[in-house]
Amino acid sequence: MLGTGTTVPKQMPHPFVVVIAAVVGLVMGSFATVVVWRVPRSESIVRPSSHCPSCSAPVKPWDNIPVLSFVLLRGRCRSCGVRIGWRYPLVELAVAALFVAVALRLSDWDVPAYCGLALALVVLSWIDLEHQRLPVVIVYPAIAAGAALLVMASAGTGDWHAVLRALVGGLAGFLLFAGIFYATRGGMGFGDVRLAGLCGMFLAYLGWRHVAVGFLATAVFAGVVAIALVATGRAGRKTRIPYGPFMAAGTMVAVLWGAGIAHIWLGSH
Repeated sequence: MLGTGTTVPKQMPHPFVVVIAAVVGLVMGSFATVVVWRVPRSESIVRPSSHCPSCSAPVKPWDNIPVLSFVLLRGRCRSCGVRIGWRYPLVELAVAALFVAVALRLSDWDVPAYCGLALALVVLSWIDLEHQRLPVVIVYPAIAAGAALLVMASAGTGDWHAVLRALVGGLAGFLLFAGIFYATRGGMGFGDVRLAGLCGMFLAYLGWRHVAVGFLATAVFAGVVAIALVATGRAGRKTRIPYGPFMAAGTMVAVLWGAGIAHIWLGSH
């Protein structure tokens, strides 16, 4: 029988907490759009300040309000009028929604770590979809920062077994996908191997059943989409399909609803 872990759904937080999570999520989502655009192009995420990719005009502070500025400007640059991609509001809303979901579902000590995970997974998913890359300059800092935040969470709860479980889960996820990588002779990118280590660490911290749900959900999501793409003629058997977004989706599903799904799907108690 799979371990139940230590984190259980908490009582409904105060509405103010939800609002704060949404606002912080929007702000961090805005930062995520910068990372998504600049990191694959080997540009600094600090300098220069936000600017239009087309005309290079600096974005004024009042035009840099997440989602709202996009709506007020009707999705266009104020300076040159070029259309702004939907990536910006979608990433901002995705991060905000995940921050709220984490605040609603997880214990207070776990929230910072898993909001950080959600941010990293949104960024990595979008880059993988656009460039079929999972940059190490994002994955490695996410692992380091995540490990530190999980240690802080364990210090707050006094559950040090969760940290040990996270270490084992991260290593297991890495080794499992490394085995798949070498068995398939590079059928998947090694970035997926590193990402599996990150996801395994966070899932194992919550419990082994979350690990099982997360990786099973990943396989299901990837399989359904691959079959649909082949059936509609949008992909062939040798078409490379980014795996990172599926792992990100499976991981967040397990983080938020892993206990309930495990009870139904895996028969754990």
